[in-house]
Amino acid sequence: MSPSDGPQPTNGREAGASSRLPLDLLVWDAPNIDMTLAQVTGTRPGPESRPRFDAVGRWLVRAAGDRDVEATVFANVPPQNAVNMRGWVETLRAFGFAVFARPKLAPSDDVDESMLDHIATRAVERRLTRLVVASGDGRNFREPLEDLARDGVEVVVLSFAEIAGYAQESDLLTFVDLEDVPGVFTVPLPRTRLDALPPEGAWLAPTGSLRDL
Repeated sequence: MSPSDGPQPTNGREAGASSRLPLDLLVWDAPNIDMTLAQVTGTRPGPESRPRFDAVGRWLVRAAGDRDVEATVFANVPPQNAVNMRGWVETLRAFGFAVFARPKLAPSDDVDESMLDHIATRAVERRLTRLVVASGDGRNFREPLEDLARDGVEVVVLSFAEIAGYAQESDLLTFVDLEDVPGVFTVPLPRTRLDALPPEGAWLAPTGSLRDL
């Protein structure tokens, strides 16, 4: 399955019309978001602390206005988890998300290059207006995303403030904390956000014991 597979225009006239339409594109790095979510909360994510994709979709559509929208979740599928992940994948598709699923057969099997290929393809095929990348991986994404921003694309990085320093430091990229998207989490995440302290300050309780020293 190619990252850019999906409904295609049925004739040249439709293809030409589609290519002139502005597009808001979201790509979601599922392995990275899962990993960083565990890092910022200090625990393995449970059902109540996993992001709601229906809320992500509503947020994307509201920002797009009259522009066309497209969203794809990129996922690694370990063979032993294939059956358990099927329900999640079908839910995403029902919400209107495309899914690019790659088998996780070796540690090096990742989805980053597939995400970048998909972004590059859409940037050629469509008039890319706004790109939202849900990933904290600055090593692979910062340079190509900044290149798109220089070309006039509004590029938004959707991640966690504790992780995505590359986006917060960049003069070309816009950063949005995932927990700031309305309705994405049903309960507040157990995290310490130093970027969102109240003006009067906040007490941060210890997470370890002095006697353990």
